Order: sequence, then C-alpha cells, then structure tokens
Amino acid sequence: MATSTENARASSAAASAASVPLKGAALAMGTIALSLATFMNVLDTSIANVSIPAMSGDLGVSPDQGTWVITSFGVANAISLPLTGWLTQRYGQVKLFTASIVLFVIASFLCGLAPSLGWLVVFRVIQGLVAGPMIPVSQSLLLSSYPKEKAGTALAMWAITTLVAPIVGPLLGGWITDNIAWPWIFYINIPVGIAAAAVTWMIYKPRETPSLKLPIDAVGLGLLVLWVGALQVLLDKGKDLDWFNSGQIVTLAIVAVVGLSVFVVWELTEAHPVVDLRLFARRNFWTSTLAMSLAYGTFFGNVVLLPLWLQQYMGYTATLAGMVLAPVGILAILLTPVVGKNMHRIDPRLLATGAFVIFAAVLLMRSHFNTSADFATLLVPTVIQGAAMAIFFIPLVTLSLSGLAPSQIPAASGLFNFSRITLGSFGTSIATTMWDRRASFHHAQLAERVTQFDPTSAQAFAGMQAGGMSPQQSYEAVNRIIDQQAYMLSANDIFYVSAVLFVLLIGVVWLARPVKSAGSAAAATGAH
Repeated sequence: MATSTENARASSAAASAASVPLKGAALAMGTIALSLATFMNVLDTSIANVSIPAMSGDLGVSPDQGTWVITSFGVANAISLPLTGWLTQRYGQVKLFTASIVLFVIASFLCGLAPSLGWLVVFRVIQGLVAGPMIPVSQSLLLSSYPKEKAGTALAMWAITTLVAPIVGPLLGGWITDNIAWPWIFYINIPVGIAAAAVTWMIYKPRETPSLKLPIDAVGLGLLVLWVGALQVLLDKGKDLDWFNSGQIVTLAIVAVVGLSVFVVWELTEAHPVVDLRLFARRNFWTSTLAMSLAYGTFFGNVVLLPLWLQQYMGYTATLAGMVLAPVGILAILLTPVVGKNMHRIDPRLLATGAFVIFAAVLLMRSHFNTSADFATLLVPTVIQGAAMAIFFIPLVTLSLSGLAPSQIPAASGLFNFSRITLGSFGTSIATTMWDRRASFHHAQLAERVTQFDPTSAQAFAGMQAGGMSPQQSYEAVNRIIDQQAYMLSANDIFYVSAVLFVLLIGVVWLARPVKSAGSAAAATGAH
C-alpha cells in the first residue's frame, strides 16, 4: 500500500513538474530543440521530391518506381500516428520523443547507405514509423514549456517552422543532388538530430510525464498495417502490372477491401481501439477530415508531379525545380500568424472555402502550361498557392476539433492526421499513374497525325534529314518531341481535374455545422 501511495505521489509530482513553464535560456533552448526536430521531420517529406530522378538513375529504376521513396515514408508515418497516445502514456513523452529522434537519425544514416531501391524503401519505412510521434509530442512538450496565455505565440512559432521546411526542402534537396550526391539529403539529418535529442533530453528529462502499463490493440494495429499497406502497394504497382489484368493486383485489392472491412468492425467493438472510429459519428469531424484528406491528397500528388515533369521533360535541374516549388511558403509564413489570431472572428468554413478557391485557381493556371513556359510563368502560381496554405490547415482542424471534450482531442488529432498523411501518399501514387496513362493516350493521338502523307510532317522530316540526320534519327527526334508534348498535356489534364476537385470539396466543407466558438487558434495552428 505504501508503495502505491509513493508511486501516486511520484506521478503527481512528475505531472506537476511537467506543467510548470520554462524560463530564460532553458525555454529558448527547449523551443529551438523541439523546432529543429520538427523541422527535420517535415523536411524529409519534401526534400526527396526533386531528387527522385537522380536516385532512380543511381539505383537503376524508373522515376515512377522512385516515388516509392516518398510514399513509403508517408504511409509508415501515417500508420504510427494513431499509436502516439498509447506510446506517450506507456513510456512518457520525453523518452518517446528523444527515442524517436535517435531512431530517425539512425534510419536517415541507413537511407544514405542504401545500395538498392528495395533497401532504401525499407529504411524509409523505418524512418516514417519512428517519425510518427515526433510532431504531436513536440506540440505537447512545447505547450508545457510556455504559460497558457502564450500558447498561441508558441504554436505560431512552431507552425512557421513547419512552413519553412517545405520551402527549404526542395531548394536544399536540389542543391545537394546537383552539387554533392543524393545520399546527403539524408545524412544532413544526423547533426541536426543529435543536437535536438541531446538538448531535449537535458532540458526535458526532469519534466517527464507519468507512464502507465496499458493494453495495446494488437489486432487493430495489424489490420491497419495490412489494409493500408496492401492498398499502397496496389496503387504503386498497378501501372507496372497492368492493373486488374494482374492476379497480384486483384489479390492486393481483395486484401485491402477485406482488411478495411474487418478493421472497421473490430475497432468499433474493441474496448481499447488503436483508432477511435466513433469520432466519425460527429458531423464536423467527418466532414473536415474528408475535406482535408482529399484536398491534401490532391495537393501532394501535384507537388510530386510538378518537379518530375520539369526535370524529365523541361530540362530543369533538381536545383531549378526546387526553386520553382520553394516560394510556396512565402505568403504562408506571412499570413499564418494573422489567420491564427483572427480564427475566433471568422467562420472557418469561409476560410476553407477561400483556400480551395485559391488552390483551384492555381491549378487552373498550371493546366495552361506549355513547353515554352518560362521560369517566371511557372513561379507565379507557386507564390499564389502560399496564400491558400495559410488558410487551409487551421480552419479545417478547428472544425474537426469543435465540440470535442479535451480527452477526445489526442485521438481526434491522431485520426485526422492519419487520414491526411495516408491520402497524401495515395495522391502521389494516383497522380504519377494517371500521368503515365494520359501521356500514353496523348502520345497515340499525336503520333496518328505524323505520317509521310502529312505535308507538315513530311516537311519536318525532310528538313531534319537535310541537316544531316538519318531517317531513323529524324523519326527518333520527332518521337521525343511527341513524348514531351504528350507528358505536358497529361500534366495539364491532372492539373485541371485537380482544380475541379477542389471546387467540389467546397460543398463538403459546408456540410459542417457552424462553429459557435472557433476554438483555440493555438490548437488549430498545431495541426501542421
């Protein structure tokens, strides 16, 4: 009995110590360490995008196969997110966060050493799994470091860090790929991670949260891994295996559908579910989660597609492709603190509508790109897109958390982000698959017009051959031009359909009920 009383007192003391705000140098160093870890995590979702062609070439695979480097990280990250609450209670926030950073550094080192795509994907899966708890736990530790009245300021600083990372990611990834070697996009995590882990442990170890021995829903977790993994492999391999003409793809589809069905039934009847699906009974939660997931999947698919097109068919280096993507964060960084401060005054559905309208306009602009587009033409939509990002995350998270009890928020945040990240990975697979399919369609249509009986074609062939090309060389040159045009038209198709989807998602947002009090802007800002 005495032992139980002592344990209870120790837990109470630990909880009390963890909630006392930090001051002075400890507060500054703690904030920097948490922000660095978050920066490193978010950076790894975008730094590889512009390096895919270089990685693919070195590892002897196609750029489409190379996108597994992105999707494998995203899916693994999404799967581990719902476990954050359980892991925090089981091991304590500080131990979990520090261990996540250390394991992330080790996985990054192994990614850089990977001798093949298969091994690189394995190490990226490990990296994604250990990265899952880092962002939610960093938010929690940061909030405990500041007085309650400064929580909004703390999370605004944290959110800006997560917005800077996508700007730096493509630029840094492109520069490293062009000037050093792609493995260094992973090696740069090592010094950052070691510094963040050391400072975090030094400052936050005395503030460790109490730990409890809790049961884990092993069956639910296994089913989650099964159906998400099967669906992702289906999307990634479908194009190469001719979709449902392949027995392997049919098998994966059956596993995904059956796994999801059993998962839903199990989680709704399990006493301690790994994912609380009952949250979907709330209108504002399911509408905002659906809108966010589909919008993020569409957005991320286009973010991956643009640099692939620029590098493969527009002659851009990885650095230049990164420079086209980087300015997206400029307006986002400037506007996010303003949006956070004024969330309580504006209906979040209006802000989300504004974001979707801007996204649709940006994608519509991109759907008119052609092979003569100069750098400035490519840059304009990217800069405008930053305004949409500033008013995209905060309102939808505010809607998703509205009306929830404090005890439900960790589970709701985990499920919301799980859906977002999973759809982001699916969006990448779908965008690259449809890009190839539509390019084949356009190539066939364009090639039909190139015959020896067509005066324009005959004149072009004659001109090339008069310049010293053999007939075979002239045919190959024309085929390369057709390829370039076909992939441009295919990208335009995807940009246009994505724009239409964003317009349709406005209707989903307005299915949500009005939020009487938009809630904490700080909580919303933490959604990034």
